[in-house]
Amino acid sequence: MVSKSKLRARTLVCALLLSSCASMLPWHDAPPADEVNLAVTVENNLLFLPSATINGRSGRYFFGSANARSVIDPTFASTLGGAPSTVELGDRESLRFTPVTLDLRKTGDAILGADLWDAHAVTIDYRAGLFTYQKSGIHPDFMSIFTYDVEPMINIIVDGRSISAIVDTALPDTLVLPRATEGRGSAHVVIAQTDFGNVDVKYANVSRPRVGNRLLSKFLVSIDYGRREVGLWRDPRIP
Repeated sequence: MVSKSKLRARTLVCALLLSSCASMLPWHDAPPADEVNLAVTVENNLLFLPSATINGRSGRYFFGSANARSVIDPTFASTLGGAPSTVELGDRESLRFTPVTLDLRKTGDAILGADLWDAHAVTIDYRAGLFTYQKSGIHPDFMSIFTYDVEPMINIIVDGRSISAIVDTALPDTLVLPRATEGRGSAHVVIAQTDFGNVDVKYANVSRPRVGNRLLSKFLVSIDYGRREVGLWRDPRIP
């Protein structure tokens, strides 16, 4: 756990940063012409994009950073009058895609996955409720940068051991760790030099650890699907 003296020092640093952190964010000035900003809402610890549409139709679409293919619920797909082909990001951008069909069990109507963004990037500002599509890539200033091969991944420290974990915004939990028998427990977690102390985590029969929104939401998160990079900036606006 973080000592009291370190907590006091960190609190002072955060207080000083609060007045200037807006200038440190990627969008402290007017966004470049190749960026599209959308409002994002958090429901049940999932990131929904209420202004996005599929073939012009509104729905409950949430962002799945680690989904290689976008997913659409078959019940919702049947209301579209044919195979969906376009996601509209407000009135600024239209992206063609070919999703797979999967029962989402009322979680949402669709998962917007990595195939939508092609070789471009996205950034999530949990605190401001902002999702940014970035054609020219992420803004790495002030960020901890991680590279990956297939799925977006970062290095984290769990109980003193460094491991790679998938960045999964379709996971509403804190952290899922591989174990043959499912259950919950506690683990000491450090991400991007931020010591979270002992965190409630889930154990499940998964191939790789996965970090979900309950921990990711403490950061500004950027994923550059073209360069295969993940950037994390510890957001001082969030306790």
